Amino acid sequence: MKPLFSNLLSDGGPLFMYPLLILLIVCVVLIIKAFVKGDPDDRSRKLVGSISLFALVWGFLGHLIGLIGALDAISIANDVSNGVLAIGLKIGLLSPTFGMVVFLIARAGMIGLQLKKK
Repeated sequence: MKPLFSNLLSDGGPLFMYPLLILLIVCVVLIIKAFVKGDPDDRSRKLVGSISLFALVWGFLGHLIGLIGALDAISIANDVSNGVLAIGLKIGLLSPTFGMVVFLIARAGMIGLQLKKK
């Protein structure tokens, strides 16, 4: 049995979920580096802000592409059960949810950097 986190990464679509995981790791590394070494010119904070916004939009792009594919499949099928529809919607919501998590973690780090600077 695979751990829950890897199941969610696989279910949400590797094309969108794994880049979001990489973006999360990059943001965390940049935030830690800025806390340890300092960020006098705000380069790290600005970069984390840009990456976090990209992650948010990337997650919603994954949702829209998945939703378009699901609606195409529903239009071809004659009879779609409620369970199949519910699972499809759940899978479609994984990438924007993870994108929001990356965004929130990065923004929390940016707030911490701003407070440290003052």
